[in-house]
Amino acid sequence: MNGLTVLIGGARSGKSDLAVQIAQRFSGPVSFIATGQRIDDDMTERIARHRAERPPWPTIEAPTDLTGALRSVASDHLVIVDCLTLLVSNMMFAERTDEHVGKEAAAAVAVACARSAPTVVVTNEVGLGIHPDTELGRRYRDLLGRVNRTWASAAQRSLFLVAGRAIALHDPWEFLS
Repeated sequence: MNGLTVLIGGARSGKSDLAVQIAQRFSGPVSFIATGQRIDDDMTERIARHRAERPPWPTIEAPTDLTGALRSVASDHLVIVDCLTLLVSNMMFAERTDEHVGKEAAAAVAVACARSAPTVVVTNEVGLGIHPDTELGRRYRDLLGRVNRTWASAAQRSLFLVAGRAIALHDPWEFLS
């Protein structure tokens, strides 16, 4: 299973579990790129729980520089990126412009697609819920949606996860041509 795979869904839908299962079936080495930051006790506990739930693969912490993190991993390693959701919020809180976030997403996608081993990327779909009532919430929803589209459009496989089950996502033009 070479190439780029994007796993998208809601919180606790099984995305990270599936990413780990995919990596466990890979015959070569695995590296993990984590975007979460220990910003409070809850996040510290979540990070510890995630680490305990997966094999002891090398982990690169990349809260804002996914492109650099992807470049630092050996090309024969399957890479799990978990997750774009936190990467985008981290970049927003680092006061990066939407344009900058978009350019960084495109750069990281290019690096991921050029790798010889598989890359599995986890992200949340946050646009299915209620309309955010704050400007910051709307900006985040919109920006993450654009970043997700960038990754999914480049992916060989995109799966939408709900309750541990997956639906394959297709380019709409496959149905409209």
